[in-house]
Amino acid sequence: MGKKKETVFVCQECGSESSRWTGQCPVCHAWNSLVEEKVFTGREDDRRRRTSATAAPGRPQKLAEVSSGEKERIDTGIGELNRVLGGGLVPGSLVLISGEPGIGKSTIIMQAAGNIAERRGKVLYVSGEESEEQIKMRADRICRNGPDGSKGISDNLFILAETNMENVSAVCDNLKPEFLIVDSVQTMYSAEIESAPGSVSQVRTCGNELMKIGKSNGIPVFIVAHVTKSGELAGPRILEHMVDCVLSFTGDRSHEMRILRARKNRFGTTSEIGAFEMAEEGLLEIENLSGTLMEEMDGGSEGAVATAVYEGTRPLILEVQALACPCNAGFARRTSIGIENSRLSMILAVLEKKLGLKLMNQDVYVNIVGGFRPEGTYTDLAVAAAVYSSCCGSAPDSRTLILGELGLTGDLRAVQNSEKIIKEAERMGFEQIVLPIKNAERIRSGSDIKIIGMRNIREIRELF
Repeated sequence: MGKKKETVFVCQECGSESSRWTGQCPVCHAWNSLVEEKVFTGREDDRRRRTSATAAPGRPQKLAEVSSGEKERIDTGIGELNRVLGGGLVPGSLVLISGEPGIGKSTIIMQAAGNIAERRGKVLYVSGEESEEQIKMRADRICRNGPDGSKGISDNLFILAETNMENVSAVCDNLKPEFLIVDSVQTMYSAEIESAPGSVSQVRTCGNELMKIGKSNGIPVFIVAHVTKSGELAGPRILEHMVDCVLSFTGDRSHEMRILRARKNRFGTTSEIGAFEMAEEGLLEIENLSGTLMEEMDGGSEGAVATAVYEGTRPLILEVQALACPCNAGFARRTSIGIENSRLSMILAVLEKKLGLKLMNQDVYVNIVGGFRPEGTYTDLAVAAAVYSSCCGSAPDSRTLILGELGLTGDLRAVQNSEKIIKEAERMGFEQIVLPIKNAERIRSGSDIKIIGMRNIREIRELF
């Protein structure tokens, strides 16, 4: 059967509906206030259709009467995760989290599931990869719900080992969870599609079904996704457009630090990051990220420079290390970790042109300590200073912070949020900060830290 057309009469005074016209509203008793409206409804068994969690199917709703999701955010019990999400989970939102195998995706999701199950109600964890026993072992290790912080699993935390999307939807209708987790979407399949799980059509169909479950019932949904060798999300690109948030978990499995970054967020900033430390009992939040990144910096080392970036709503202090040494044979190598190679090549070209450094026969290695990969151009001047320090054999003052964007002409361009970075530098005990002259001119007086403004990269010699 196709679409069905229904006729209703809506009161323009109170908004109530009536199946027949009587001349007078049966609710507010206003005369001649009923207006005829035609509503088209699809088949009741149409699985492709999504309905509202608050409005009647096929009926428009006044936007002014829709409650704001900002007041209804769900606390995950993990401060850094709440920060990346924009303040917590929004009911009905779809969150896609990706990362390399073993990086900690399932761990942080289990921690959030345990907290929400204890504080809010039923949580459904759908696993298409691991057995119930494997998930139970992880939950025993990381879940804590006792009043004294003792370990224990909430009775509201449910596990479902299932890959059929229709069965998952039926369980959600019966259980009515407050939070739904699907690990992972590449293992799910719909019986309506003949292709294998993980194919483009299956991922698209299962994503649509999960969106229907979340939006129609006001349930926040966490979806785990696989990544390719290049670190991109596996599956169709439409999955990223469909969800509300895309979170990326990065870090070196040989190190304890993990960085959670929002690549897309309809309910917050996309540049926000959260920092965690992998421990035996799960992921621990790192509140003082600047201190963690700078705790091993040795003062007076050649090629080591302190810099800063502004990620989301927080300033971060980082250490940049550079090493320049003569190449043995062939072309000189350019290797960077945390900095794009194209950006490094541009900085080296400016140093050769404007400062006269001979780098054609020098291997140059640049590293952001801690495995952190900052975004933006805040670190340009610090990278240039670190390379210059390694080449000339002298070290800058360890209590000096250097930041700024470097142009092809050698001039320095202003960066954003410099005042907040200065406050963070003062908190970390730095005595002076070097930044573009335009930023220095905007700084309000009253700061205890010494401000040094630079116009051109040539002035960097004064620091050594």
